[in-house]
Amino acid sequence: MTHINLKKANGGSNVLTSTNKERQEEGYLSPPLRRQENRQKLVLAISQFYGYDSAAVGNFLADAASGIVTAGHRFRVVCAHESYRGVRRDATNDVRSEMSQLPGRCGIEVVRLPNLRFSHTAFRRLLSYATFYLGAIWKAVTGPRPDVVLTLTAPPGMAWIGWLMQRIRGCRHVVWEMDLYPDIAVALGMPFVGRLGGLLDYPRRRADVVIALGDCMKERLLRHGIPQERICVAENWADGRKIHPLPFPHLPPLRILYSGNLGLVHDVSTIREVIERLANDQGLRFDFAGGGPQRKDLEEFCQLNGAGNVSFRPYVQWEDLGASLAECHVGLVTQKATTVGAIVPSKMYGLMAAGRPVLYIGPAAATPALLTKRFNCGWHFECGDVEGVLGLLAHVLVHPEEIYEKGECGRRAFEMHFDEAGGVARICRALGVEPPAISPAQLTGTAHSNPQLVT
Repeated sequence: MTHINLKKANGGSNVLTSTNKERQEEGYLSPPLRRQENRQKLVLAISQFYGYDSAAVGNFLADAASGIVTAGHRFRVVCAHESYRGVRRDATNDVRSEMSQLPGRCGIEVVRLPNLRFSHTAFRRLLSYATFYLGAIWKAVTGPRPDVVLTLTAPPGMAWIGWLMQRIRGCRHVVWEMDLYPDIAVALGMPFVGRLGGLLDYPRRRADVVIALGDCMKERLLRHGIPQERICVAENWADGRKIHPLPFPHLPPLRILYSGNLGLVHDVSTIREVIERLANDQGLRFDFAGGGPQRKDLEEFCQLNGAGNVSFRPYVQWEDLGASLAECHVGLVTQKATTVGAIVPSKMYGLMAAGRPVLYIGPAAATPALLTKRFNCGWHFECGDVEGVLGLLAHVLVHPEEIYEKGECGRRAFEMHFDEAGGVARICRALGVEPPAISPAQLTGTAHSNPQLVT
């Protein structure tokens, strides 16, 4: 058994424990392989984004690729030249530098397609999608026959390519639903897009497996007519060896951080009113790190209202994310009530890895709200509950020990359920690929992987 010492700058500490037996039950430690199951397989993934980019889908796919090749299989991904932020990508920046040292690193083949630059504007986004579709179909059909085709939802409709490969090349098809379309568009006030539901559901219903990011997404998929036995719930994750608990900053001020994309699916109105009510309160600071279509409007709002306790900064590099998250006391996660099950925010797992409690503003049926309640790792408020959020911030300023306790609860839950090794193992099993055997020394919670551990 190991113990994690989460020291706080303001004093006090608790001890977290974990056991390998419990991790075996979560899928972190793989049982010995039977010889006949150890045949090398080829997994073909089709996604506009791949690699350690600001788009979460690319990050998770790269993690899965690493696990698949480490287990002795081959991985081929068809993706775009343009990254989420419009940066031209090549083979030298597809993966983290240390991935080159992994066994089987040569088992990853990255096929990047020329396409129009990705944009958040609707017209250019559609053009970017269209050029990617055409190139992806050609590369998938003319390339080597895969054992499994994994299609993601960036861009929407990739499942049709998986269905085509399933029909003409006889391979398994797995859909990894990062975002559920057309539900997102309908939730954002575009009901006419809902007419595409049947078109998008056709290949989903015929896939061998559909991966949902949480029970709330599973419920939506059931309403789409996806057979329950084909739905696999596999939550996202974070890398607990790279993001681990660091000392909290001194209080005051109380620092609230929103890290990542501030998109159309995220609730901004609630926190905007909170900021307006607390403008220039020197006891609190709000920090927004990242980008997204709603960020500019929020930044202009803060400037017009003279909110001197709010700061904005760009996305941080992947290797700096842990340090960035450690600069806050509380991490902010939001989503609009209408999007429950259509998206499952992945920001929560990085905050749990960092030992930071989560302030979740969104619907009670959503996965972040359920996890916050289940693991006592933060607080949940419905969209529009400004008074509730204000009351909480005033409370934790007086009782900061609650921040530390909930942060430690989050880290403990993260280690048992949402670390990278277990998350990748869940994806491998959904693909029908035996996951890599993870030794205890590779797991978060051992002295080899985290310098903060004490035994």
